[in-house]
Amino acid sequence: MRLTNIKVLIISLIILTLFTIPAFAQVKGSDATPSQRLNILNQKLDAMRNSLKISSKRLEDSASKEDKKNPETPIGRLISLEKEGSRFQNEVNNLRGKVGRNDKVEISDIERLEESVSQFQSRVDKALLETADARAAKTTNEGKPRKKKKKKKFLGIFGGGGPDEYEELIGDVTPGRDRELFIVATREVRKKNFDVGRLLFQTIISTYPDSPYLPMAKLAVADSFYLEGGSSAMIQAAANYQDWLTFFPTHPLADRVLLKIAESEMRQIGLPDRDITRAKKAEQRLRALIQQYPNTVLMPEVKTRLAEVQDNLGMHDLIVGNYYYKQSVKFKKGGLKGAQSRYLEILEKYPNFSFMDEALYKVAVTYQIEEETDQAAKYYQQIIRDYPNSDYVKKAKEQLELIGAKVPEPNPERMKVLPPEKKSFITNFKNQFLGVYPLTIDKNGVLMTKKFDKQKFELIDQIIENQGELRDSQIPKALTTVISDRKTEEGK
Repeated sequence: MRLTNIKVLIISLIILTLFTIPAFAQVKGSDATPSQRLNILNQKLDAMRNSLKISSKRLEDSASKEDKKNPETPIGRLISLEKEGSRFQNEVNNLRGKVGRNDKVEISDIERLEESVSQFQSRVDKALLETADARAAKTTNEGKPRKKKKKKKFLGIFGGGGPDEYEELIGDVTPGRDRELFIVATREVRKKNFDVGRLLFQTIISTYPDSPYLPMAKLAVADSFYLEGGSSAMIQAAANYQDWLTFFPTHPLADRVLLKIAESEMRQIGLPDRDITRAKKAEQRLRALIQQYPNTVLMPEVKTRLAEVQDNLGMHDLIVGNYYYKQSVKFKKGGLKGAQSRYLEILEKYPNFSFMDEALYKVAVTYQIEEETDQAAKYYQQIIRDYPNSDYVKKAKEQLELIGAKVPEPNPERMKVLPPEKKSFITNFKNQFLGVYPLTIDKNGVLMTKKFDKQKFELIDQIIENQGELRDSQIPKALTTVISDRKTEEGK
């Protein structure tokens, strides 16, 4: 399967018509804390202001002072937007200061800013696109060596050795520049210069609407957040992957992108005695993947992740249920129905829960206390049949004999099912201290790996080689970003 240039052009123009291709996808407020939401806004504004600054530099030499002050001219428009972005950033920083001082911050103020910045981003994208002609060079420099000016900090911000080549790459619109931008952006992300890489990828999106690299540049932005890590970056990774998937749901990489959305949530999952919002979101994404892509080659990995996420959710219900169980059974304070409902939720929603035998035994006890012996016997019998190696088997048999119910034979097919391995004290202490729940997660992106190896040929390298496109046959039939080892000079 191959996306043709015509298809890419049509899709790109539709997207640009709607002005919905920002480098930072819209993040739902409920998904993040006030501090995270403000940090994300600050990063968005940084990226937009940097794009505007560099783009306006291309026009400086030929512009008069009057042109610069006139918002109707290309350079005046870019300068005016940069100043407006500065004002928004001051508002954001004021609120960040309040949050840092633990002063009261109204959520409505953050929501208002998010909406304003979202609208501002659309205007910035539109301005960059509409001023591209004014910034365009008459000839192409593709394939020609570019003279690098004296090295200095890129925009006075990024690092201490960024060459001025970035300013020329972003500000100077020439044929073939999109490919060069894609290559350099990939290099910067691999060097962990995530802000610079995103800025370069975003230039393709906002300045070259008919570029065959546009869809993959958009996906690379999401990858850059995922590879960067950290809670704010994970929130933005999930939002940008979802944004990409909205426009390219039938792309051969769609199943991998949906898995990355789930893994972006999984990387934010805490211990089961804490907030389970992220675990629920990850479960929803994994279930959606199984439903939408039933024939995906990723199915074994998806099912493994789903089982682990559901174990986290099941353990949360078990912890809450055990609290009510202890209050009612041990301290006689009530809460029996609260315990029972939690255990029943585990039985209904998480059939492969690692501690199912405990949930079965305790829900049986709650029914026995309520003198619903038939229900109690049903769960005691299930323990003996399906969990013959459980520590609760002996107790279950005792209760069945007390009730006068039949003690069943173990299911032969379940004889090899063992209780979960108990973690060491050190492991438990480490997980509690760090707030980490052990999960199977691939920390590589869809197109790029977290630890770049020069000897490996990755999906993004194949895209560069294919002039922005990717054939279905070139995607590995397994969960990996690496296609192959690079060919040696002798093997070429």
